[in-house]
Amino acid sequence: MTETYIQDATFDKNFLPTKGEYENCIFSGCNFANSDLSEFTFIDCTFNGCNFSLTKLNKTVFRDVKFKECKMLGLRFDTCNEFGLSFSFDGCQLNQSSFYKTKIKKTIFKNSQLHETDFTETDLTSAVFDNCDLTQAIFDHTILEKADFRTSYNYSIDPETNRIKKAKFSILGVSGLLDKYNIDIEK
Repeated sequence: MTETYIQDATFDKNFLPTKGEYENCIFSGCNFANSDLSEFTFIDCTFNGCNFSLTKLNKTVFRDVKFKECKMLGLRFDTCNEFGLSFSFDGCQLNQSSFYKTKIKKTIFKNSQLHETDFTETDLTSAVFDNCDLTQAIFDHTILEKADFRTSYNYSIDPETNRIKKAKFSILGVSGLLDKYNIDIEK
């Protein structure tokens, strides 16, 4: 069976996904919620205002993909094809998603909500969390070296169980590094 190859196309809310490879495509307002995008390939694509909630991503390829203003609740990025896995998020809702054991160095998370998102054993070297809400996000044995958290908030990161060498934090966010000690810090 021949898979579809589509390049330089733009899709809107009426798009019905067909398994294949999409390169340099733009998806606007598409609803992928509860669908199965397993083994699809997306290279240099942009998703604007799309809904991916509870979408299956088994062996899905994301290379140099941009997600803007997307609803992405409960996604398992840890099941994606790990070869060349690279993406950025701007204004996205990534609550209850999982990046467990992924290698996503230099990933940019901007103006995004990451409530209860699992970053256990993830390599986030040089990642940027710009103005992100990390309420109850899980960082456990996570590589956060050179990561930038200066403008993000509501995170709780244990320096004893995560690698944070040269990571950047604001003075207001330092309390998120001391949560496990149950101490009161006055501002």
